Formats: sequence, structure tokens, C-alpha cells
Amino acid sequence: MVEELVVAGTAALTGCVAYAMAAARVVKQYERGVVLRLGRLRREVRSPGFTLIVPAIDRMYKVNMQIVTMPVPAQEGITRDNVTVRVDAVVYFRVVDAVNAVVEVEDYRFAVSQMAQTSLRSIIGKSDLDDLLSNREKLNQGLELMIDSPAVGWGVQIDRVEIKDVSLPEAMKRSMARQAEADRERRARVINADAELQASKKLAEAAGEMSKQPAALQLRLLQTVVAVAAEKNSTLVLPFPVELLRFLERAQQPGPADQAAAPKPEVTAGGTAPESVPLDVASGSGAPEGSDASDLSAAPGVRGGLPVPGATEEPTDVAGPTEGQVQEQRGAPPAEEPFGSEAPPPTTHTAAG
Repeated sequence: MVEELVVAGTAALTGCVAYAMAAARVVKQYERGVVLRLGRLRREVRSPGFTLIVPAIDRMYKVNMQIVTMPVPAQEGITRDNVTVRVDAVVYFRVVDAVNAVVEVEDYRFAVSQMAQTSLRSIIGKSDLDDLLSNREKLNQGLELMIDSPAVGWGVQIDRVEIKDVSLPEAMKRSMARQAEADRERRARVINADAELQASKKLAEAAGEMSKQPAALQLRLLQTVVAVAAEKNSTLVLPFPVELLRFLERAQQPGPADQAAAPKPEVTAGGTAPESVPLDVASGSGAPEGSDASDLSAAPGVRGGLPVPGATEEPTDVAGPTEGQVQEQRGAPPAEEPFGSEAPPPTTHTAAG
């Protein structure tokens, strides 16, 4: 009898241990337990710690309440300005309602992943390439709202969505590089032109100050020489002032006093100035170079190699004058002397007595 009691007690104890082991559950701190009894939801969510359920009747689902980091696979799409891009992102979410996460959706992780991919493709089609590259914060907010709207009913809260990378075609990368280079070149030219304008204004002010004090220009010249010599060069460059060239140019031009002292040509009675005949100082004759003095002295109207004033050269006729011309010369009155001409004084001969 005693043995039977011992066996029965041992069996009961073993059954209790087995039941306790089957009914005992441990919920971790970052988890919540949702119990379904005979398929019906128990509204009581099991807190972290030790808990018991009815074996073979209750079934408990543990839901992780931590923040989940889910990468979104890269999606290819065409932007609003017809550029093909490849964009990938990452989603940060967590479960805030364990009951809805178990009851309302079969697999909330897979659901969030698919919703993130479709929302990302939709954002790519609505945005420009410049927005994808420079205005990502606004796109992240729009993507977060698109994913969070259906996820609220699943007991899931989207904490953050980030566009991780935007891949462009190689042709588009080269085009953007040329555009950036051209923009940098334009900005460099504008800055250089602005610097030249400011420097020209400062140089104009410096020139105005130096014009008041001419010695300042010489001091500036000496400073330039010192600056060049400080480089230990074997060649020394001295700037030549432009004012010195202008001074030499003014010195070569004849002044008003030189023009007044220049000899004026003589004017004959006929109103024309006689041509100047160069004199040969060595020979004392007035014959021009390359001519014979004897030929000039034999010419009519020339005396001693010099032209005689008032003497005219009469043309000679080889055939001689006709008879009518001789009679006309005999009966004609003497020709009047031209104005301003003087007749040669009569020559008187005296006999020695």
C-alpha cells in the first residue's frame, strides 16, 4: 500500500513538473507577449518576466519592441526630368502595439519592406534629379509619411527614413562634371574681374596721390628696384619712365623763337622767290655741284657765275628776223622799262689831254 502511494505521488509530482515546464514562459525586457486561447485573442499583454499559460490551449507570440533597421533594396526609376537613377534607402521603425502587429498583419517586417520599396519608387518618379542630389531632407520626410500612413494600422511606427545612395549613369556623371567645371570657371572669372576693377580703382587713387608729389614716383621706382634685387637675381630690370620720353620728344620739336630766327626768302618784283643756288666755298663760284663754271659765266644774264638782277634772256632765232620784223623794230617807239627796273648808267669816255 505504501509503495502504491509513493508511486502515485511520484507520478503526480512528475506530472506537475511537466505541466509547469510546459506552461512556463519567460518574456524578455524588450519583448511583449500576446496570448491566443483556443484561437481567441487575450487582451492582456504579458509583461516582461516569468509567466504561465495553459499548455495545449494557449499560444503566446513574443513581439520585439526594439527599433529595427531595415535596408531597402536599390530601386531603379526615371525622375521627372527623364533621368534614369538607382536609389537605395534605409528604414528605422519599431512596434508600438504588439496586438495589432500580430493580428492585423501576417508579417509586419515584410509588409514594411514592401511598402518602403514602392514608396521609394514613387518618390523617384515625382522628384527631379537636383532634388535627389541636394534636397534629400525634404524627400526623406515625404518618404517617411508615405510609409507611416499604412504602418499605423499595423501597430508599427516609422521613426526615420534615409535615402542612402543615388547612382547615376556614367554619361550623366560626365555631364554634371562639365557643368560644375563651367560654373566654377564662371565664378573664377567674375571674381577675377571684380578684383581687377577694385585694383584699377586703387591704382587710380594712387596715381592721383603721386601726381601731387612727383618725388613719390621716384620713391616707388626705388622700392621696385629693391624688391627685384631681393630675389638674388643676376639681371636687374629698371623701369624707364614714360615722362622722360615725352620730355625728349618736346625738346626735339622747334619752338616759337627758333621759327622767328629762321631766314625768310627774298621776293622779286614778279612776286616769286628766286631759287637759292648753293655756293662752292672752296672755288668761290656760285655754280651748283656737277656743273661747269665756264658754262654759267658765258650764259646771258650771268656775271661772274652769278645771275644779274634785271637781266633777261632773249630767245635767239636760228633763221634770223624777217624784213617786216626789222622795219617794225626801226619804227617802233622804245619799249617801256618794267616797274622797279633800273637802267644802267651811261658810260662816258674822256680823252687824256
